[in-house]
Amino acid sequence: MCNLYSLTKGQQAIREFARAMSDRTGNLPPFPGIFPDYAAPIVRNQPHGRELAMARWGMPSPVFALKGKKSDPGVTNVRNVKSPHWRRWLGVEHRAVVPFTSFSENEALPDGTHPPVWFAFDETRPLAFFAGIWTNWTSVRKVKEGETNNDIFAFLTTEPNAVVAQIHPKAMPVILTTQEEIDLWMTAPAAEALKLQRPLADDALMIVARGEKKDEGGLAA
Repeated sequence: MCNLYSLTKGQQAIREFARAMSDRTGNLPPFPGIFPDYAAPIVRNQPHGRELAMARWGMPSPVFALKGKKSDPGVTNVRNVKSPHWRRWLGVEHRAVVPFTSFSENEALPDGTHPPVWFAFDETRPLAFFAGIWTNWTSVRKVKEGETNNDIFAFLTTEPNAVVAQIHPKAMPVILTTQEEIDLWMTAPAAEALKLQRPLADDALMIVARGEKKDEGGLAA
């Protein structure tokens, strides 16, 4: 379950790769460590075309998960797209892609610790995108904040490939590597777009770092 990722490539590269027509993010800094409920860049569908914008990481939790709780920090990863809770956000108006350069999964070590292990396509950490969904939602994400209105997002997960499965045998993010895959995710009917909910080839990823809460790699690229 990916709850930490990194984005160290600039917004021009993001806009060009995802064919974003507009940009509402201002001057984006590098994001060597993006955690749940943090604001992060996404590219989403809008009536005027694709837009690069900021959103908080975590879609609304299902009602059953909120019983007895005073806040909802959100769900970061979406697997069961057949659930009515998620189906409402599978239309193209709620589709998004989430730029990243590396992502982490926690490794269970014999001493009881769970340090992050970072995955990328190679040591240069080229830009890629998670297949995501977004919405605008009013809720209490943190008790101290009270009720707030936010653009929020999450990304899909699937079975892990062999590289990720060594560390996290249950899941990996759904990753889009080409403009054609991004176009398919952003424009196709749900039944066709969801065919992208599959693991990457086993040779597509490698471990690029271990044990840090941020991945500083690729900052100079």
